[in-house]
Amino acid sequence: MAGSPRVGVLALQGDVREHAALLAGLGAEVELVRRPAELHAVDGLVIPGGESSVIDKLSRLFGMQGPIRAAIDAGVPVLGTCAGLIMLADRLVDAIDGQESFGGLDVTVRRNAFGRQVESFEADLDVPDLGGDPVHAAFIRGPVVESVGPAASVLASLDDGRVVAVEQGALLGLSFHPEITGETRFHRRFLDRVAARV
Repeated sequence: MAGSPRVGVLALQGDVREHAALLAGLGAEVELVRRPAELHAVDGLVIPGGESSVIDKLSRLFGMQGPIRAAIDAGVPVLGTCAGLIMLADRLVDAIDGQESFGGLDVTVRRNAFGRQVESFEADLDVPDLGGDPVHAAFIRGPVVESVGPAASVLASLDDGRVVAVEQGALLGLSFHPEITGETRFHRRFLDRVAARV
């Protein structure tokens, strides 16, 4: 529709279609982003779950690492889920040799903190900033935020205190997959940031 926010989903690897469908259902105009020219045509970016080391390698292969870092520095809103959170973290624990992130979030994130895929689980999270009912979150080989620097803030933690959702300015990082459980509030928060920037 005319005037809809134009947002991209980084389509190098991961659960791209699920994010694209959810965003389109919220009224956004969605582009799949693989090249710098496609990134420059959108006003916000979602980095989906998948394998962070593969996303890192492909982003460099496709010439996307520099442009995404520049977009983050310029204040473009970015939502990262699971591997996307890893890619937004300034510091990584248990990264593979040579793995890099885009950075932007003043946090330290541990990859695969919950173990293997068979140890995936779901949990209800209180997210006061979103209001309303708890968030039903699906964790699939998810990362955990081990430390949060002064520039970032915590949105949600598990009952044991492990941090699983953070934000900093226009950046929003989640350990879990709202696009799988049908939770729309984080994507709405992202789209609100996009609309405010546009």
